[in-house]
Amino acid sequence: MGNREQLLEAARHCLFTKGYERTTVRDLASAAGVSMAAIGYHFGSKEALLNQALFEALDSGDQVFGPPADDAGLGALWRRLIEAFTGNQTFWIANLETVLRAQRDPELRSQVAEGLRQGRSGMAREVTGTPEAELTEETVRTLGSVQLALVSGLMMQHLTDPESAPTADEVLAGLRALAARLPEDT
Repeated sequence: MGNREQLLEAARHCLFTKGYERTTVRDLASAAGVSMAAIGYHFGSKEALLNQALFEALDSGDQVFGPPADDAGLGALWRRLIEAFTGNQTFWIANLETVLRAQRDPELRSQVAEGLRQGRSGMAREVTGTPEAELTEETVRTLGSVQLALVSGLMMQHLTDPESAPTADEVLAGLRALAARLPEDT
């Protein structure tokens, strides 16, 4: 493994253990076993390295959310998501910090926007079981967008107030209650 790959692995580790804001250049270089100058050489900045590591971790899915459950279904999906949020709060806080920083950094905002587009597609895949390449744009924009919004809100609740955040069964009951109140035609 070269210096670049070692730095990405170190950055992923630091994101999961220290979070974005508390990770220093020294932490990254030490964990990777490289000089601090290697960060600038390979990525330009600590922030660029951490951003890339964060996006790669989110893209990997299994590393962040765990492997898909054998008992497919929304209940299993929501349990897996909640376990991910409660199992590694530091990583999810880093995710939120990135969204907030993106509001002041146009390049990062573009990366986060692309990540959200991929997230909608990934959420639609998770719910339907359909490979992403076969999903319609309408499914991604409707089902994927709503699922991603629900996931984001649930994540914030579990990070901020885990004692009263809903369980997977409560999320499903809430979705059923919402669905029962939907008009036939919109």
